[in-house]
Amino acid sequence: MELPVFYAKELIPGASSFTMDEPASKYCIQVLRRQKGDKVLLADGKGNRYEAEITDDHRKKCVTAIRQVETIPRPEPRLRIAIAFTKNAARMEWFLEKAVEIGVQGIIPLVTLRTEKEKLKAERLENILVSAMLQSRQWYLPQLGAPTPLESLMSATDQRFIAHCLPGEKLHLLAAMQPGKDSILLIGPEGDFAPQEVELALQYGFTPVSLGNTRLRTETAGMVGCALMAAVNAAK
Repeated sequence: MELPVFYAKELIPGASSFTMDEPASKYCIQVLRRQKGDKVLLADGKGNRYEAEITDDHRKKCVTAIRQVETIPRPEPRLRIAIAFTKNAARMEWFLEKAVEIGVQGIIPLVTLRTEKEKLKAERLENILVSAMLQSRQWYLPQLGAPTPLESLMSATDQRFIAHCLPGEKLHLLAAMQPGKDSILLIGPEGDFAPQEVELALQYGFTPVSLGNTRLRTETAGMVGCALMAAVNAAK
């Protein structure tokens, strides 16, 4: 049976014990019915995988003793997506969950001329990232950047792509992307990038790409883009 994984953001490397917060304790003891002597896994989101044993099965402050620590290598290459957030928070929260599950290491809220939403509930979004990281049994918490203007990403050193719906020659992302290289994909708002924004990206070496033959919602395009980037590297 797989051991359950709990987030241990405040766990200091070298510590001999860790006390879960109340929500995690309640889930561990009351929902999963773990008790003293049972083993669990702890993840600090920085690549450290802790095997721990419950020493106090208090439902509000479950205490664990660290028995073993393993540092998991950081996933390579680094895959990032910069996406314009929409007004519909539920859709973007769904996207964040799926992006983490797929294995993207960085998500940047993109500010464009047609971006509908620039103010984000950072704490809520981080909780979604943490939950998806634990559910997919990953050990690095993806970085959620601050809202970033398109112009600020033009100097990115990654393999660079922009997905848009404007006329012009495009390669499918599967054909355009080379495996094994850090990559960043730009996804525009529901009204798409403005022509001048696409032109700017092309001037800075971004490759225009297609994600398929149908027009996708922003959050769907983001999820498909993440999946395609991951697929390219999985097949190398």
